[in-house]
Amino acid sequence: LVRHQPSFFASVKIHLRLTMKLSIAAFAVAVGAASAFAPSRPALVPSRAATSLNAEILSKKTGTSALDPTVIDRFASLPYPEDVLLAEYVWVDAVGNTRSKTRTLPVAKAASVDSLPKWNFDGSSTDQAPGDDSEVILKPQRIFRDPFRPRSDGVDNILVMCDTYTPSGEPLPTNTRAIAMKSFEGNDDEETWFGLEQEFTLFNLDEQTPLGWPKGGMPSRPQGPYYCSVGPENNFGRHVTESHYKACLYAGITISGTNGEVMPGQQEYQVGPCVGIDAGDQLMMSRYILMRVCEDFQVYCTLHPKPITEGDWNGAGMHTNVSTKKMREEGGLADIKAAINKLGAKHQEHIAVYGTGNELRLTGKHETASIDQFSYGVANRGASVRIGRDTEAEGKGYFEDRRPSSNADPYLVTGKIMATIMEDVEVPEIAALNKAEA
Repeated sequence: LVRHQPSFFASVKIHLRLTMKLSIAAFAVAVGAASAFAPSRPALVPSRAATSLNAEILSKKTGTSALDPTVIDRFASLPYPEDVLLAEYVWVDAVGNTRSKTRTLPVAKAASVDSLPKWNFDGSSTDQAPGDDSEVILKPQRIFRDPFRPRSDGVDNILVMCDTYTPSGEPLPTNTRAIAMKSFEGNDDEETWFGLEQEFTLFNLDEQTPLGWPKGGMPSRPQGPYYCSVGPENNFGRHVTESHYKACLYAGITISGTNGEVMPGQQEYQVGPCVGIDAGDQLMMSRYILMRVCEDFQVYCTLHPKPITEGDWNGAGMHTNVSTKKMREEGGLADIKAAINKLGAKHQEHIAVYGTGNELRLTGKHETASIDQFSYGVANRGASVRIGRDTEAEGKGYFEDRRPSSNADPYLVTGKIMATIMEDVEVPEIAALNKAEA
């Protein structure tokens, strides 16, 4: 997945010092709009009443823990009852963010996803149901180990990836997992692998200053030295990405690598190969874990595809690598090119589900193709779809769809690709935009 590797599907490639300023904490979360940064944020939230005359408002300083870790550890070290576990039910809300809540379950209930009970939440508070009929049903779909509540008694607390339904059993309009499942049903024999490259950008809690940037200004050096970099002057947020990496491994997510990206403060990790709908489940849970890790480090993370709109800086994507069983067999390159031709014929349909704000990123610059025109090429990162040199040389392998944005819904992306490449249709052949023509 990363540029210095020959193939995604080959084997791939914390501790911030926490300074404490409070003896007894009073919470206050101030969230402001970011002028040149695309994500809009809610208005200020009133702070809670102080519990001590000496308590101060928490600083918005990156790397400062929200609470005294010695106090946290005092309670985290308490043993759990042996016959119960904590299950964190995670779902996707109306705008594609993850939400969660916790329940206590008998250990036996976590033996399989089918034995887990359904649950519900107030959909009127997540814009997923009206106030006069607000109950939304959570249906468990995938179990992961909970890296935030580890145990040493042989029992695992769990994270549960769920999707959302009405009380009558109909998928919500925002249940994109159910939409994607329709594309995968009946295609199990294809054994379609997906590898998803999730890029993201880390900011200070002012939500305006990326890590490593001067407040109110730009870095003194242009992009270039930050990609896959080392050194305090180049790499910003390594402890966050390393912690996220380990948490994903603990959870059972098929995370296959991580690296610093082109813009300072931008990072990437890769999930896969995963088969079918599991790619969406794993990527969504990895995003949830990422946000929880950033919560602990008091760092703001955005998935916006172009968080910095001024200056000469790369955007962020979710490049999607695809390989069916036929593509991995001898002569599979012909199947790859046939799939690419089908993708080109439905370019605008794919762009419509490939994320919001993508027009700011897909400009034909900064390793992107134009949002208005489809192209593909061998080793061409300025094309919509790329075929790797190793795939061309071996005559089989995979292709990379470089169009999805970093905030794209992985269920919609993988489901749309699956639906398009499985169609039995004749489409025009597209000429490759290789080095000589690029």
